[in-house]
Amino acid sequence: MSELEMMLRGYGLTTAQIFYHMPDHPHLLQSYLWQDYDLAPNFPEMNGFLKFWQEKLDGPLHSVRYVHRKLISASEWRAVNGEIILH
Repeated sequence: MSELEMMLRGYGLTTAQIFYHMPDHPHLLQSYLWQDYDLAPNFPEMNGFLKFWQEKLDGPLHSVRYVHRKLISASEWRAVNGEIILH
């Protein structure tokens, strides 16, 4: 599915700032930025990534902050009833 198709189906850009403990130095926090198109309010893509992180990566999660923005909203999209062609 193209990005435009995803936006028309309600997907928006989600950015997550993930703080995690470094495996070798558990008292230090590191940050990681993740960004993808996702559906609010359930965020299946972000939750899938966080599940992968917890199952496969060594650095335990500390916290996650995220923002979500729909790039195309209903007020920005409208049907056109006619077309005028100028030569």
